[in-house]
Amino acid sequence: MRPGHGQPPQHKGSYEDFEASVLFCSRCRVAQPVRERLLLVLPDGELHEYICSGCGSSSGTRKVQAPPPQLTIG
Repeated sequence: MRPGHGQPPQHKGSYEDFEASVLFCSRCRVAQPVRERLLLVLPDGELHEYICSGCGSSSGTRKVQAPPPQLTIG
C-alpha cells in the first residue's frame, strides 16, 4: 500500500484569503450583499469589517495578515 493512500491531498495556501460578498445579516434575517471597510490598522495586519448593504449593521470581521518585513542590506 502506498504511503498516504486514502487520505485527502494537502493543498497549502488554496483557501487562505477569502473576501465575502454576501453574508447573513442578523438584523435583516436574510443573506445580504456586504461592503468591506477598514476598521483598524494593527502591527501585524489590518482588521476589516463587513457592513450589510441593506441595513448598515456589522455582519462580521476579517483580519488580513501583513506580509513579513523585507530585510534590506546596504
